[in-house]
Amino acid sequence: MGSGSSVNANYKYSLQKSENAFKAAVLIQQWYRRYVARLEMRRRCTWRIFQSIEYACEQDQIKLHNFFSYLIDHFTPSSSKERDFISRMFISGESFKEAELEKYCDYESMEVPDSYTGPHLSFPLLPDHATALLEAFKQKQQLHARYVLNLLHETRKHLKQLPNISHVSTCYSEEVTVCGDLHGQLDDLFLIFYKNGLPSPSKSYVFNGDFVDRGKQSLEILLILFTFLLIYPKEVHLNRGNHEDHVVNLRYGFTKEVMQKYKVHGKKILKMIQNVFCWLPLATLIDQKVLIIHGGISDTTDLDMLEKIHRNKSQPAQTPSKANRLEFSKWVRQTVQEQIEWCRRLADISDSEEEEELTCASAVSLTDLDGPCWTRQEEWKQILDILWSDPMPQEGCRVNTVRGGGCYFGPDVTGKILEKYNLQFLIRSHECKQEGYEFCHNRKVLTIFSASNYYEIGSNRGAYVKLGPDLVPHFVQYQANKMAHTLTMTQRISRVEESAFRALREKLFAHTSALISAFKAYDKDNTGRITLSNWAMAVESVLHLGLPWRMLRPQLVRSTADGMLEYKSWLDDLAVEQRSQEHIQSSLLEVIYRNRSNLETIFRIIDRDHSGLISFEEFHQTWKLFSSHMNIELTDDGINDLVRSIDFNKDGNIDFNEFLEAFRLVKQSQ
Repeated sequence: MGSGSSVNANYKYSLQKSENAFKAAVLIQQWYRRYVARLEMRRRCTWRIFQSIEYACEQDQIKLHNFFSYLIDHFTPSSSKERDFISRMFISGESFKEAELEKYCDYESMEVPDSYTGPHLSFPLLPDHATALLEAFKQKQQLHARYVLNLLHETRKHLKQLPNISHVSTCYSEEVTVCGDLHGQLDDLFLIFYKNGLPSPSKSYVFNGDFVDRGKQSLEILLILFTFLLIYPKEVHLNRGNHEDHVVNLRYGFTKEVMQKYKVHGKKILKMIQNVFCWLPLATLIDQKVLIIHGGISDTTDLDMLEKIHRNKSQPAQTPSKANRLEFSKWVRQTVQEQIEWCRRLADISDSEEEEELTCASAVSLTDLDGPCWTRQEEWKQILDILWSDPMPQEGCRVNTVRGGGCYFGPDVTGKILEKYNLQFLIRSHECKQEGYEFCHNRKVLTIFSASNYYEIGSNRGAYVKLGPDLVPHFVQYQANKMAHTLTMTQRISRVEESAFRALREKLFAHTSALISAFKAYDKDNTGRITLSNWAMAVESVLHLGLPWRMLRPQLVRSTADGMLEYKSWLDDLAVEQRSQEHIQSSLLEVIYRNRSNLETIFRIIDRDHSGLISFEEFHQTWKLFSSHMNIELTDDGINDLVRSIDFNKDGNIDFNEFLEAFRLVKQSQ
C-alpha cells in the first residue's frame, strides 16, 4: 500500500512538472512569436520609409525635367547666343558626329608615364587583362585615362553592332547567370565572381542594368563589365537600366565620381560613357522563353517595335507630356540634317557612308521602310516603360505616380505579354528586395537585385539567379559586407531602423512650412495643439509618402497624456536636430534641405564641362531663364551685380557653395 501510494505521488509530481514545462514552452513560444512579429512589423515599416523616400526622389528628378521643359517652352531667347546656350544646357546627348567624337576623345595622343603602376590594356583584350584589372581594383588602383577611353571606344564599336534585344541560348553554355542592380557596389560584383566564377565560354552572364550611381565605385564596375564584354562577346550581355542615363547620373553621383577620379580627362570620359549608354541593348531573351528587362512592361509594350527603334536617339529621362513640349523636343532633336537624311533614305539616294551611319542604330535596312513608322513619342514610351515600370498585385495598368515614370502593371498585363510572345516568365530588377529576389504574378515575374546592404548595412541581401536548359531558376544569396554577418537580427533591424527614421526626420524638416500650414488647418482655434490623429493626416497630406504614420508616430513624436501635440515645439525639435550651421536661419536651412538635390542637379546641368564651376555667362543666362518664369524684372546690370556679389572669392566663377548662397539670398529677398 505504502509503495503504491509513493508511486502514485511520483506520477502526479512528474505529470505536474511536465504540465508546467509545457505551459512554459507555450508561453515562450507565444512570446517569441510576438517578438518576431514586432521585429517583422518594424522591418516592413523601415522598408516602406526607405522605398517611399527613394521613389519620391526619382519623382523629383522627372519633375525637374518637366520644370525645365516648361521654362524652355515659355522663354523666348533674345539672341542666337542665348538660343545656343539653352540648347547646350538642356538638350541631352549633345550630338557629336562620329569623327567629331573620336577626335574629341582622342586617347592615342595621351601618354602613359613611366611612373604609372596600374594595369596596362592592349587590344584585342585577353582574359589576362580582365584578371589584372580585377586585381588592380581590389588594390584600389586606378586605370589610366588613356586605357579608359580606349576601352570605351572599343565598347562603343561593339555595342553599335548589337540588336536592341540580345538573344542568348543555354545550348552553348551550362547555364546563364542573371544579375540585377549593382549601383556602384564593387564588393558585390567581386563576391558574385568569387561564388559563381568569372565569365568564360562556359559561364554566361546577363547584367540587367543600373550598374552606376549611389555607390562609390560605379566606374570600376563599368570598366570590368565592358572588359568582359569585349573578351567574351557571346557570353556577356548588358541591358540598359534607368540609371544608364547621363541626366540621371547628374543627380545620383556617377558624374561627380568620374570627375573626382579623373580631374583632367573626366569630361572626355563622361562624354564617351554618355554615348556608350545610348547604345546599350534594351532587353535580353533566353531561349526565346525568358524575357529580361530592367524595369517592366505596360499594356502597350511591343517587342517588335523595341527591336526596330533607334535606341541611341531615345532619351528616356525626359518625358514630354504636353504638345508644346513635344514640338520643342522635335525642334531640338530632329535637326535639319536628320530630315535631309530621312528624305534621302526614302528616295534611296544616300551614299554608302551616310547609309551606314543611318542604319547602324537599329540594323534596319532600307526595305524596312515599308513597315510601320512610329513617332518619337511612341518610341520614348516603349523605352520608358521597360526601364521605369514596376509590377503591382492588382489587375490593369496605370501610371507609375510614385516614381514619376513608367507604369504599374498587373498580372493580367503580364499574362497577355507572355501569351502574345510565347514566353514562360519575365525577369526584371529595378526594385530592392530584402532577400535579393522576389516572385510575383503567380511566379511569372521575378525581381532580381544584386546590391546587398543597399539602404544600410544589414538592410537586404543581394542575389543572382542561374538558369539551365530547363529554365528553372536557382538562386544564390549573399551579404558583401562582413559586419552584416556579425549582427543579430535585432541589431540589424535596429541599425536600419535608425537610419530610416533619420532620413524621414530630414524629410519632415525639409517641409516645415507646409506642415505648419497643414497643422493650422486642423487647429481652428489657433491653440498650437492638434490631435495625434490629425497630425498623421496632415503629415501625409504634405509628404505624400503613403506611410503608416500612426504606426510610425511613437518614433517621431513624444507621447502625451492627453493625446494632443504641440506642433510648433515638435518642429523646433526637428530643426535643432538638422541645424548644422548656426548662422543659417531655420527657414533657409529648410529650403536648402528640401531643394539641395534639385539645386545640385541644376548646378551640374549648367556646369557643362563638369569642372565644378559655373562661368558668369552661364549663370547670367540661367538667371534670365528663371526670372522670365517667375515674372521678376531683372536688368542685365542687375544680374551682373548679383553674380559679382556671390562670387565671394572673386575668381570669376561660381562654385556649388556660392550657388547655394545665391539661392539663400533670393529666398531672403522674397
